[in-house]
Amino acid sequence: MNAALERYAPLAGRILLSQIFLLSGLMKVFGWSGTAAYMTARGMPAVPLFLAGAVVIEIGGGLSVLLGYRARLGALALIVFTVPTLFVFHNFWSYPPAEQQVQMVMFLKNLALIGGLLMVAAFGAGAYSLDRNK
Repeated sequence: MNAALERYAPLAGRILLSQIFLLSGLMKVFGWSGTAAYMTARGMPAVPLFLAGAVVIEIGGGLSVLLGYRARLGALALIVFTVPTLFVFHNFWSYPPAEQQVQMVMFLKNLALIGGLLMVAAFGAGAYSLDRNK
């Protein structure tokens, strides 16, 4: 059981972990103007630059983690992207009371994502990955 878990869990974890970044990146591409408006409303400067960067990091990092190709680097890039997201978009303490609980959950979700990404960065992509097959 333990050997099977060690062999297959990293692949399952990478698949599950990468989905939020891949889908979020694609949603930004197809909802560009709405995302730009939201970023502007949250006080972001240089919105087109940061939005393009977010798309590249989310899709590129998400694919890196999913495929296990330079997964440690992809995970680190996603961490660098996710940390500021916590404080710009999910700073629950600055929201009106009616929105604080949802934003706190989003904040904690992002902390959990960072935890999973740290595991990939520390231990690599696992047995079923392009990194392993080099």
